[in-house]
Amino acid sequence: MAFREVNSKMIEATVVPGQRLFSQRGAMLAYKGEVSFTPNVQGGQGGVMSMIGRRLANEATPLMTVEGSGTVFFGHGGHHVHVITLTGDTLYVEADRLLAFDGTLQQGTVFLGSQGGVMGMVRGQVTGQGLFTTTLKGHGAVAVMAHGGVFEVPITPQRTVHVDPQAYVAHHGDVRNKLSTALGWRDMVGRGSGEAFQLELSGSGSVYVQASEEKL
Repeated sequence: MAFREVNSKMIEATVVPGQRLFSQRGAMLAYKGEVSFTPNVQGGQGGVMSMIGRRLANEATPLMTVEGSGTVFFGHGGHHVHVITLTGDTLYVEADRLLAFDGTLQQGTVFLGSQGGVMGMVRGQVTGQGLFTTTLKGHGAVAVMAHGGVFEVPITPQRTVHVDPQAYVAHHGDVRNKLSTALGWRDMVGRGSGEAFQLELSGSGSVYVQASEEKL
């Protein structure tokens, strides 16, 4: 099931019998045909543990299960929408940036700063951003939201990429991530997130970055 970008802020999805997709609650703009929308209490294929993980991270983004036969138009809050196609790999994406995704994808929850060790965990808690992240794995399409549009930055073994945690949208590939700070602890007193904090991504893959630091 593929998504078609109608414009920069809306996508169209074709729903067919026997298949389903998940969307963020309130994302449906219009639909044609016999389509049903049911609140999903298990958070996609990730099950209860995935939902608990998002609740612990204060990211219990409610999902709707979309089934039937017809066409659905999705958008949310006037945010820009970007479609990412997965071909067996895993996409890491902020839960509140998910607009819709194919039901064929397996959903889970991970701590984005886990590879940064204890310091990464502490710094992640200080920033309040980039803690728990939703994973989507398999073959299918994912529609993500962002402020001001999304641009893709390649990650190569020769090119480590540093991203402001508030500008981070998603990433995929064989990528190692680490939360770090460019300042000492005394310098961080009284500061929020921004250039003082960095999400370091290394390996081979891509990271998707929004054109604004504004939170959704």
